[in-house]
Formats: sequence, structure tokens, C-alpha cells
Amino acid sequence: MTHLFTMFFNKSVLSLVLIMTVSVLAVDARPATFLQDFRITWLDSHIRQLDGGRAIQLILDQNSGCGFASKSQYLFGRVSMKIKLIPGDSAGTVTAFYMNSDTDQVRDELDFEFLGNRSGQPYSVQTNVYAHGKGDREQRVNLWFDPAADCHTYSILWNHHHVVFSVDDVPIRVYKNNEAKGVPFPKFQPMGVYSTLWEADDWATRGGLEKIDWRKAPFYAYYKDFDIEGCPAPGPASCASNPSNWWEGSSYQQLDPVAARRYRWVRMNHMVYDYCTDKSRYPVTPPECLAGI
Repeated sequence: MTHLFTMFFNKSVLSLVLIMTVSVLAVDARPATFLQDFRITWLDSHIRQLDGGRAIQLILDQNSGCGFASKSQYLFGRVSMKIKLIPGDSAGTVTAFYMNSDTDQVRDELDFEFLGNRSGQPYSVQTNVYAHGKGDREQRVNLWFDPAADCHTYSILWNHHHVVFSVDDVPIRVYKNNEAKGVPFPKFQPMGVYSTLWEADDWATRGGLEKIDWRKAPFYAYYKDFDIEGCPAPGPASCASNPSNWWEGSSYQQLDPVAARRYRWVRMNHMVYDYCTDKSRYPVTPPECLAGI
């Protein structure tokens, strides 16, 4: 009887340890709430936590917009968020999700900027890449769905080989590492993760022709499923160069055939602006465009 009790007790303890271990791993795998990984940088009263902090609401009115940032910076990895954009007449508003090195002189930055529009017109998403202080690499894509009807996943994959901007796992932009051809690539500075909701009716919609209709205010955007996987800085010096990081794996060094087909489909059917073909701004084609982006 004592032997059976000892076996039962030992098995129970082992089961409890396994359950506790799995629970800890599950908690560490993804932040449970917004405030675990992020902080409000701009106007607390305009960012509301929902669902126990697992989602947030951003507010833009005539008084102010708002913004938040990650508590840490990262060097390579992937960040993603599910965002539900402003419904209805959103002309003149910009909802931004981006990574930034927070350095004035030689800035690195990877941008998603969602440009509001008049009711019934498609939402445009503008992407931009700053590398070693040089930006002005805008591309715009009209989204092929209503991004205000539900949440959709927007992600930035950043490794030594390229930067990939994706919408629901469909790549909409690839910026390759062409350092060998003299094209700067962001790889030395860690970047934080940022988001803002703000008024930009001097340029956001039809080059500033469409202004915000404040009668429709306040404007709301919603975020959830904040996911950051990368090398935090400061951190182990070897992390950023570790080839065993999953985002550096061979399957993430180029688009697979399915992703490449989706990428071509977006570029052929939904791209509405590409700085590479804007001869008024760039009479001489930028070198990264010739090298392949």
C-alpha cells in the first residue's frame, strides 16, 4: 500500500511539474496583454485597453491623435499585429505601424502607413524603407478587401537577406539586401515597434485634396494579437548574428513559390504608386530598383 501511494504521489508531482512548465512556456511564447511589451507614448486618454488589455482602441479627434511604442528595441526578427482600420469616411487620417531606430542623423525605419479615404473608395497602404538615413522609397498598394470590416494581420519580417512587408501572409513589398551593389540595408541599428493614429490631411488622401471631415469624428482603430519575435537590444551580442534564429532560416531568405506568385499578383493588380517608376522625382532610376527590390 505504501509503495502504491509513493508511486501515485511521484506521478502526481511529475504531472504538476509538467503542467507548470507548459504554462510558463505558454506565457513566455506571446505577450498576454498590450502593456507587457508596449507603452503609451502619446496621450493616454486616447488609447483604451479592451478585453483585459489583450486589445486596444486608438482614438483620433479634433484635440489629438495618439501613439504607442514597444518597451524594447530589436535587431532582426518579425513583428505583427492585427489591426481594424477606421470605417466609413476616413479621408485625411493615417494609421501607422512601423519600426524605427529612434536616431535623428542616420535613421533606419520600416513603415506601414494606412491612408484613409472617402467612403466607398479603397484603402491604400503606403510602405517606406529608410536605410542609413536615406528614405523616400514609397510604394502604395490598394488593399483588395475592406480593412475596416474586420481585423487583418500586418507583419514585417526583417533578416540579413531582405525585409518583407505582408498583409495576411501575402507579401506586398520586398526590400532586398543589395549591399554588394552599393545599396544601403538596415542591419546595424536595433529598432523599436511603433504605432500612431493622426491627422495628415495635407498629404494623405489624393495628395492633400481630401480633408478630414471632423463631423465624423471621433475616429477609431483597433489592435490585437501583438506579436514580436526578435533579438532584443540590449541583449546577448551573438543573438543578431545567430544563423539558427528561425527568421534567418533558409525558408525565410527568399519568397517561396506560393508567396512569390501572391507577390506578383499584388504588384500587377493592386500597386498604384512606385517611386522606382516616378521619373518626375527620380529622372535617374535609383540603384536598388535596378538591383531588384
